[in-house]
Amino acid sequence: MTENHAQQQTELPGAWNPAEEEADLYQRWVDAGYFTADAGSEKPPFTIVLPPPNVTGSLHVGHALDHTLMDVMTRRRRMQGYEALWLPGMDHAGIATQNVVERELAGEGKSRHDLGREKFVERVWDWKAEYGGRILDQMRRLGDSVDWSRERFTMDEARSRAVQTMFKKLYEDGLIYRAERIINWCPRCLTALSDIEVDHSEDEGELVSIRYGDGQDAIVVATTRAETMLGDTAVAVHPDDERYRHLIGTEVELPLTGRMIPIVADEHVDPEFGTGAVKVTPAHDPNDFEIGRRHDLPALSIMDEHAVITAHGPFQGQGRFEARPAVVAALREQGRIVAEKRPYLHSVGHCSRCDTVVEPRLSLQWWVKVEPLARAAGDAVRDGRTTIHPPELAKRYFDWVDNMHDWTISRQLWWGHRIPVWYGPDDKSVCLGPDEEPPTGEGWYQDPDVLDTWFSSGLWPLSTLGWPERTADLAKFYPTSVLCTAYDILFFWVARMMMFGLYATDGVQPFDNLYLHGLVRDANGKKMSKSKGNVIDPLDWMNSYGADATRFTLARGANPGGDMAMAEEWVSGSRNFCTKLWNATKFALMNGANVATPVPPAEQLTEADRWILGMLGSVVSEVDGLLEEYQFAKATEALYHFTWDELCDWYLELAKVQFYQGDERTVANTRAVLGHVLDVVLRLLHPLIPFVTEKLWTALTGGESLVIAEWPALSNADGAYADPVADGRIADVQKLVTEVRRFRADQGLKPGQKVAARLSGGGFEEISGHDGAVRSLVRLTDPEDGFAPSASLEVPLSAGMAKIELDLSGTVDVVAERKRLEKDLAAARKELQQTEGKLGNEAFLAKAPAAVVDKIKLRKETALADITRITSRLSTLPAS
Repeated sequence: MTENHAQQQTELPGAWNPAEEEADLYQRWVDAGYFTADAGSEKPPFTIVLPPPNVTGSLHVGHALDHTLMDVMTRRRRMQGYEALWLPGMDHAGIATQNVVERELAGEGKSRHDLGREKFVERVWDWKAEYGGRILDQMRRLGDSVDWSRERFTMDEARSRAVQTMFKKLYEDGLIYRAERIINWCPRCLTALSDIEVDHSEDEGELVSIRYGDGQDAIVVATTRAETMLGDTAVAVHPDDERYRHLIGTEVELPLTGRMIPIVADEHVDPEFGTGAVKVTPAHDPNDFEIGRRHDLPALSIMDEHAVITAHGPFQGQGRFEARPAVVAALREQGRIVAEKRPYLHSVGHCSRCDTVVEPRLSLQWWVKVEPLARAAGDAVRDGRTTIHPPELAKRYFDWVDNMHDWTISRQLWWGHRIPVWYGPDDKSVCLGPDEEPPTGEGWYQDPDVLDTWFSSGLWPLSTLGWPERTADLAKFYPTSVLCTAYDILFFWVARMMMFGLYATDGVQPFDNLYLHGLVRDANGKKMSKSKGNVIDPLDWMNSYGADATRFTLARGANPGGDMAMAEEWVSGSRNFCTKLWNATKFALMNGANVATPVPPAEQLTEADRWILGMLGSVVSEVDGLLEEYQFAKATEALYHFTWDELCDWYLELAKVQFYQGDERTVANTRAVLGHVLDVVLRLLHPLIPFVTEKLWTALTGGESLVIAEWPALSNADGAYADPVADGRIADVQKLVTEVRRFRADQGLKPGQKVAARLSGGGFEEISGHDGAVRSLVRLTDPEDGFAPSASLEVPLSAGMAKIELDLSGTVDVVAERKRLEKDLAAARKELQQTEGKLGNEAFLAKAPAAVVDKIKLRKETALADITRITSRLSTLPAS
C-alpha cells in the first residue's frame, strides 16, 4: 500500500455521516469545474436540459425522482468520455408567481393595480431575486451534476429574445392568429388557463331537468349549470331521433327570458344520454361552441370576467353560484322543473393555482394553429428521429398529437412575456421581432396580454443553447440526447417542445430519446395529496438518511413508465446499504486492499477470487446493458444484490479466511482482487450514490475524483477470470454454509458458539479445499479424540451429498430454547391470522394495488413456513 493510500485510510472516519460530508463534497466538485461542459471539446456530446421547475417551487418527490435519473445518465456518460452537459434553469411560472406577489400586496392592503403594470413587474423581479429558486439549492443537496455556469431562466434576456423571434416567425407563417373561442377561465386569477393548469375532481352538484316550451312541442333538457340557460341560443337533438324529428327546424321559448330559440339537429348529440336533447350555450361550453359554429348560432356571454351574471335583469350582479339556485327557484315557480337530482357527482375543473372552479368562457385570445406542427411532431417519432422509452407509451403520444386542438397562448397577466403585437389607429397592427423598434405616435399601444408559460418552456431545448443565434453550444449540444420526464406531462410540455424544435430547425428533433418515468405514490400505491396527509418530502429523507439513500431508493423503484410506491422504511434500507458498502471498504483498507497491484493471472488465484471476478464481469455487463435501455430499477437491483449478497456477505467472508489463514502470496493476491472489485463496484454505483462512493473511492485509490474517473467498460471485465468450475464449487460452499447456519439457528445455538463437527460425503469431497472456509464461516471446529456426534444433517450438493455430524452436548438450554420457540410460534401464528384476514377481505383486495397484495401473500407463505419449521424443531427437543 502506498503512503498516500495509508494516509487516506487513516482519514476515513469510522462511519459514514452524510450531513457532515455531502455539502463539502458537492462544492469541491463545482469548484473543480467537473460539471462544466466545453462546447469546443472533441468528445462526443451528451446533453440533457433540465425540465425547468417553477421559480416558486421547492423540491418534491417527483422532482427528486426526475433529477436522480437525469443525474445517473449524466454522470455515467461523463465517466464514459462524453462531453456531458446537464443544463439547469427555472420557469417564470406566470400564474403561480403573480399570485404569490399579489398575496404579498394584499397583505399590505394593495393590489397590482395600485402599483401599475411597470412597478408590479419590478416587484415580481425583486421577489424572484430574494425568494425565487429555492429548488436550486435543493438540487445541490440531491447531488445534481448540472452545469451551473449555464443556468437559464425563461424570462432572462436571451430566452426573451428567443420567444419574440418564435412568435414573429409563427405569426408571419400564418400559424398564430387571434380569434374568439371557448377557453378555460379562472375568475379569481382573471386569466385563461391551459389544460394542464386545470385540475378535475368529482364534485357534488345538482342535475336539473328543465322543460322548454309547452304541450306537444315541449322539450326537456338537463344541466348542472342552470344559470347558463340564460345564454342558450338553441336546443339540439340527434337528426335520427324519432322523438324529436317533428320539432327540428321549429322554435321554442327559452324560459325566464321570453326569447325564441331554434331546435337544431346535430350528430354530436347522444340520443341515449338523458332526454336526448341538450341546451346549447355557445359562449359558455366548448362543445356548444362547436355546435353553434356548425349552425351559425349567436354566442351570448352572460357573465363578466369575475363570473358575475350580466344578462337578464333579475339575476344581474349575482355571482354564478348565487345565480344558480335563484334561476332554479324561478324556473320551479313557473313549473318548469321536471326533475332534480342531488347530490349529483360530476367532474368539475378547478384552477390548479387557486382551486377556483374554472368557467368555460368565450374570449378573444391568441392561438397557435397546431395541425401542421403536430403532424411534424408525430412524424418525428414515427420515422425514428426521436425514440420513446418505454415504447408502449408511443401510442399515447400519437393519440395526443394526432388529435390536438389549436392552442390558446395568451394569458391575462402582467408577469410573463408580453405579446409582441402593437395596435394603432384605423385597426392597424404590427408584430415585431426582438430587433425592431415599436411604432410611435398617437394611438399606438402594445397588446396587454402575456404568453402562456408553455410557450417559452416549449422552446427550452433551443433557447437554453442560444437559439435563434448560431452559438457554439447549439452546434455542439443540439439535438439534445434525452429528455427525461414524467409521463403525465407528455401531452403538454413534450408535444410543445417537439412542435417548436422541429419547426425552428427545419425538422431537427429537439431530443433523440424521450424517457418517460412514472409517478411516485405512497406506500399503499395511492396518489399523494396534502389533504390525505400522505405527501412525501424528499428533504426530510435527505435530512434523516442522506442524499445517497434517497437517490438509491428512487432509482430502485424507477421502472419505465410505471408508477412506484414509496415508503420511508425503504430509504432506511438504502441507508443500510450505504453503511454496508462503507464497512466493506473500511475492512478492505484495514487489510491492505489496494488498486496499485495488478490483479494476478487467473491460475495464481483461489477459486473464491476467480468466482468474484467472474461475477463482477457479469454485473458490469448486466448493468451497462440495463442502463442503456433506461432500466434504472433493474440496474440498481442488480448492483444492490451483487454488492450486498455476493461481495459483502460472501466474498468478504471468504477473503477473511484467506487473509488470516493464507500464505503470503494468497494474502497479496486477495488484497489486489478485493481492491479491484471495490474499485469497479464504486465506479458502477457512483451515478446512483455519488457522495459515499466518492469518499470511499478516493480513500481506496488515491484518485482525484470519481466524477471524472473512467466508467468500467466491458473490456475491463476480463473474461479470463470466468471459471464455471470455481463458480460451481463456491455455489456449493454457499449452500452448505447456509444450511448449517439454518440448522444451528433451529438448534438454538448462539451465533458465535463453536461446535465440534465432522464433514464427509461425496459432495463435500468435491469442495474439501474449502474446509477451512466452511468451518470458519459456521463456527465448526475439528473433531477431537472421543468425538461423539449427537446431531447430523445432510445437504445435497452438485457432486453428491455432504454430511455434517455435530456434537451438541451441553450447548443448548432446553428450557430457554423451548420458551423461545413457543414465543416465535405464537408470533408466526398471529402473522398468519393477520395475512389471512386481509386476503379474505374482498373490499381490501378490490382497492389494494397488486404489489401490496403480493407482499401480503409472501408474508403468509413465510408465516406458514415458519410454523412448520418451529413445530418440527419443538418436536425434537427433549422433555424439560
